[in-house]
Amino acid sequence: MQEQPYVVIMAGGIGSRFWPYSRHERPKQFLDILSTGRTLLQMTYDRFLKISTPEMFFVVTNKNYEHIVREQLPEVPESQILTEPLRRNTATCVAYASYKIASRNRNAKVIVTPADHLILKEDNFLDKISKALKAAEVNNNLITIGIRPNRPETGYGYIQYLINEKSVAKKVKTFTEKPNAKLAKTFVDSGDFVWNSGMFVWKVDSIIAAFEKYMPEVAEVFEEGEQHYFSSSEGDFINRAYTLVKNISIDFGIMEKSDEVYVVLGDFGWSDLGSWMSLHEIKEKDESENVIEANALVYDTEGCFVKAPKDKLVVVQGLKNYLINDSDNVLLICELDAEKKFREFVSDAKQKGEDFV
Repeated sequence: MQEQPYVVIMAGGIGSRFWPYSRHERPKQFLDILSTGRTLLQMTYDRFLKISTPEMFFVVTNKNYEHIVREQLPEVPESQILTEPLRRNTATCVAYASYKIASRNRNAKVIVTPADHLILKEDNFLDKISKALKAAEVNNNLITIGIRPNRPETGYGYIQYLINEKSVAKKVKTFTEKPNAKLAKTFVDSGDFVWNSGMFVWKVDSIIAAFEKYMPEVAEVFEEGEQHYFSSSEGDFINRAYTLVKNISIDFGIMEKSDEVYVVLGDFGWSDLGSWMSLHEIKEKDESENVIEANALVYDTEGCFVKAPKDKLVVVQGLKNYLINDSDNVLLICELDAEKKFREFVSDAKQKGEDFV
């Protein structure tokens, strides 16, 4: 029987592009955004429970959200909820989890996943994960999951791979962060690019070897934690460690530099649910392409997203491609595709008072 993989769920983001529904005190991964009765974090956990067991899960989150993770995933051992004292991006998040897992099992295989993605075809997805786990057994291969693109999306990163390879895991040639529309179209038309899902599979030894080679300063910090992991001194060690490392993504820090990166291609109804626009795309709509999650009267309006408490009547007239969101003490009305403005919205709202963010 194949040994169960560890599953590392990255759940530390602040979800600012879903403001004001997503707030600093409870970001989108802890919300039931899809109205399923389960939060995005819980849905991610449920998905991987089909191939692993609760004691194999690690959740990395900001220290401010530890209580929410415990509340939503009580089955995960408390020692495996890893709390970050500072926001240091995904490379540090992966390093912390990897070195802690290695202190327990140096031969482990690990799946790393964001907490807030949608996957519609879960059986298909788990088949790809199984193939990725097998590919990760070879040498020091680092496997990423790529999504076959169906449009020239500018909000995702792209991975180029060797198209003539017959193996399930394709050798990666290049990574490109969010391209402009013209370049995105070129990528999609070429046939050898996929979207970067931000999901990874590898042996823990492989990723540690990569840290030692490409991010030795991070490796040095976290390998010193071996005597602290799973002990009462771990918190103090991590508080010190996070002041010694820089803010950098795992893609930029390792994946773009390594020549041992492979991609497994997938087409399983994936969305990173990164914005109101991406949520609008997958939600049920009326005959005018409106998503209505409110007690609303809508006239001469199309392509809008209306979300408000049911005890408030919302009347909308004459709008096209707008977001109307009434959440607690904030009413937001903006263009549906204005996600690049959200950082400004949140920053300016904070000037009005902490209660608004």
